[in-house]
Amino acid sequence: MCVTMNVCHYDKRMDFFYNQSNTQTEDDWTGAKLIIVLCFGTFFCLFIFISNALVITAVVRNKRFHFPFYYLLANLAAADFFAGIAYVFLMFHTGPVSKTLTVHRWFLRQGLLDTSMSASLANLLVIAVERHMSVVRMRIHSNLTKRRVTCLILLIWAIAIFMGAVPTLGWNCICNITTCSSLAPIYSRSYLTFWTVLNLVVFFIMVVVYLRIYMYVKKKTTVLSPHTSGSISRRRTPMKLMKTVMTVLGAFVVCWTPGMVVLLLDGLNCTQCRVQHVKRWFLLLALLNSVMNPIIYSYKDDEMWRTLRRMICCFFYDTNERRPSRIHSAVMSTRSNDTTSQYMDDSINHGTLSEKGKF
Repeated sequence: MCVTMNVCHYDKRMDFFYNQSNTQTEDDWTGAKLIIVLCFGTFFCLFIFISNALVITAVVRNKRFHFPFYYLLANLAAADFFAGIAYVFLMFHTGPVSKTLTVHRWFLRQGLLDTSMSASLANLLVIAVERHMSVVRMRIHSNLTKRRVTCLILLIWAIAIFMGAVPTLGWNCICNITTCSSLAPIYSRSYLTFWTVLNLVVFFIMVVVYLRIYMYVKKKTTVLSPHTSGSISRRRTPMKLMKTVMTVLGAFVVCWTPGMVVLLLDGLNCTQCRVQHVKRWFLLLALLNSVMNPIIYSYKDDEMWRTLRRMICCFFYDTNERRPSRIHSAVMSTRSNDTTSQYMDDSINHGTLSEKGKF
């Protein structure tokens, strides 16, 4: 019996593992249902490619975006673009095709998804650190150099690729099929539990960090408002920026948490949780996150919207009237470009700072 359990099955196709894990929903996604899912997936992926490519191009072309926060925002857009690639690969390797895949092909399919998710999560964590560095100094941007930001971006992708490759490197159930999960038939349940718990813990940490930063900014803005001159919008600029970042984080947590919980239940071998019936719907919800982010960027920041609109007009010669401004640029609009010095100078003049570099 022990010898049988230790036999490795790298030469088997995925139908062997699906049968071992009692996965019976693969054949349900055929015919009209599969076509509808593929059509929606194709539309969303096209939008992800175009919109996130525009965001990256906007950060490169507009000198007002040449700051650490926007470099990290562009890297988040790159992670969403990569997620689009992962979803396209998944669409052509799902449904009945799943059972015909080789082990290595299936590892590639899941590895792309895990890498894109890990890249987005790590990027949001780094943005949280960057925002904290900025807020405690009452600055719109941190003092991170381009070299340090570049190193951080490379580190983010190194971590993401490693996390996506861990099952391929050995933490799987190919040599011990009794430990295989149901949703990911060649992933070990122990790895699935570790991966989901780690992600959920990072979710919680980021939410706590951003809530503390949000409350800190709100409190300091309230304290300084009676003592600072300038427009109301200028005094509220840091709060606007935090709302933008928290909206991006909130969308990420809402879109990914249901899928993480389902994977955790599967990792814990919950046989009564009916995880098979909801897995693809939660995957589509995760896909929606990569669709939402570019919309959030352009809606929350007028400068980003103007840059994106100019680039779109260059391609399509759009002659429509300019969209009415809803919110002043959260970071780099003309009127808020000197917000930091305004805060610092006004605070010093009214005795609100007891020492340099401190509220």
